[in-house]
Amino acid sequence: MERPNDRRPVPLRDRARYRFDRTLARSTGSLMGWLVITCLAVVVPVSALLVWTDPGSPASLSGRLTAVWRTSAETLRLGALTGTPLRMLLSALLGLVALLCVSTLVGVITTGLADRLAELSRGRSTVVEEGHAVVLGWSDQVPTVVAELVAAQASHRPRAVVLLADRDKAEMERTLAAHVGPPGRARIICRSGPASDPAVLSLVSPGTASTVLVLPSGEPTADAEVLRVLLALRAVLGEGTGGPPVLAAVRDDRYRAPARLAAGPHGTVLETDTVTARLIAQCVGRPGLSLVLRDLLDFAGDEFHLADASAFAGGTFGAALLGHATSSVVGLLTPRGRTLLNPPADTVVAAGSRLVLITRDDDAARPRDCRDLVDPSVIATGPPRPDTAARLLLIGWNRRAPLVVDQLRRTARPGSVLDVVTDAAVPAPAREPEPDREQAEARLAVRFRTAALSRPETVLGLDLRSYDTLIVLGPDPDGGPERPDDRTLVTLLALRLLEERTGHEMRVVTELTDDRNRPLAPLNPGSDVVVSGELTGLLMAQIAQNRHLAAVFDELSSADGSTICLRPAGHYVRPGSTATFATVTAAARERGECAVGYRCHDRWAVAPDHGIRLNPHKAERREWSAEDQVVVVATEHTPAPAAPGDAGSTDHAGGPTGAAGPALAGTDSVPRVGESRPGRSESTR
Repeated sequence: MERPNDRRPVPLRDRARYRFDRTLARSTGSLMGWLVITCLAVVVPVSALLVWTDPGSPASLSGRLTAVWRTSAETLRLGALTGTPLRMLLSALLGLVALLCVSTLVGVITTGLADRLAELSRGRSTVVEEGHAVVLGWSDQVPTVVAELVAAQASHRPRAVVLLADRDKAEMERTLAAHVGPPGRARIICRSGPASDPAVLSLVSPGTASTVLVLPSGEPTADAEVLRVLLALRAVLGEGTGGPPVLAAVRDDRYRAPARLAAGPHGTVLETDTVTARLIAQCVGRPGLSLVLRDLLDFAGDEFHLADASAFAGGTFGAALLGHATSSVVGLLTPRGRTLLNPPADTVVAAGSRLVLITRDDDAARPRDCRDLVDPSVIATGPPRPDTAARLLLIGWNRRAPLVVDQLRRTARPGSVLDVVTDAAVPAPAREPEPDREQAEARLAVRFRTAALSRPETVLGLDLRSYDTLIVLGPDPDGGPERPDDRTLVTLLALRLLEERTGHEMRVVTELTDDRNRPLAPLNPGSDVVVSGELTGLLMAQIAQNRHLAAVFDELSSADGSTICLRPAGHYVRPGSTATFATVTAAARERGECAVGYRCHDRWAVAPDHGIRLNPHKAERREWSAEDQVVVVATEHTPAPAAPGDAGSTDHAGGPTGAAGPALAGTDSVPRVGESRPGRSESTR
């Protein structure tokens, strides 16, 4: 047996390396000594070899040694003077001093450049820009917002997009480069630091910006952090000064009024949970609506714009509907700043009004009389079939679920039923936001059931064939390793398995939190998927380009007023007939609606548009089948009466509160859905 004192001999190579490492670790002088020894050990032998192998070298030993000195001195830049030993020593000393001075100068310059580059890489330098867009905070919506702001400048003079967030600058730049791609002529500038610190916030020059966007993070305290950023912005811009328009987003309705107050007189606050819940509820009865909204909200195709209405001044809104060949008119912006979406056809267009329309770009909205393209002989004359009561199933629960239920109640036909299956029992206050339960149940009866949704057999045991539409919601993030979309994907897999077993295709409306999970979702092509983060980013980018569109998007997502609908083409033209889109527009006008596009049934499963065609040319002629749909802006339902106590309840900025309040709340003259507006038969003069 080997005793502990018996040690194996250490190889000489390891000993030498150990001693060398110890010498280097002592001081800088040791490192310099080894460097001198290494240089001399290489330079002197090689110089001697060059001299002794040179046929023209001196014959005497002293002459050759002098040549070796000269070669070595020239190599090491120590001077090449020859003569007495003292003269050679002084020459070498002078060369060492010069080398030390040059090395010190190079070191100083290198250190200064390195420190400056490090400072720039940390993103703490001041941005000197004018008319730029400032984005404050970091969240999943940032890549979408920045990408859309860049895309919006494709046909305009490029402006900088400045991002300030408490993250590493290089990491932000890599993330944006991966999601946004080449910005073209636009410039994306990142700065690092807490946006709630006024000293850091001043680095991005918000006072000279064209717009400021404040995004909430994914943390539980995101809304409180948005308030801190708004207050810091207020401190930087000063009280009562004409600063840039501010657009902020909060999740909780309780933070909406304080955020509006902190945003200032030109601020707009987007309540993301309410907007998401409204869209989910609207998609329940309108297959394909999420596809239409994605097309309208991004800057890649046609989107909402404002155009001059002087060509129609004194005329009616109905005449303006057929007054553009390459644009689809949907509303008016009056001289007083009121936004009227889908007003009555006999509404008079006052001088100074502007048209709200869907078009490719601002300069594409050129008036052109299209009445000659209308064929009255193919317009449908029969009354449309009324909607019937629906049976709905909601699987899952999160903080937006009560808002979804409330929106469904406001738009449901009397006698409709909503069954809710959740993991845990839902508290009674969270089930029904409105206090009038009897009135709510007259329109929509809500029944709750508890089951283990994490087990696929739970979903497989449900009688899903009896439901018209299924709604799948993921849980709220709890800080654990499981992401909300993981549970949603498991539920969708169980639904797909049930479809394969029964052969019955189910219509599913799904909420996801990450757009990267959209391709992973086992859904039928063209299904409605609402990605809350993407929706928020697209909305904020649109409103940042034109703040007057806040009222348009608020009404489109509201249960009250006009909204986007997909209705059978047979309501407008006779099935099987060939007609222009101008004819469809005229037919929609007679029904008090604004036609903005259509969906071709034969292309429902074909990506990427899934048959959606927005803002077609008025002269476009096609054969319309009974399965085709027309995309219109119309009044979908009669709104539910307000619960007691809703009337007259206002927040600090004068807007209505409660579940029916506006999700896009502005503090300036931009009107809101909660305010009074002209009735369907009133004219604006």
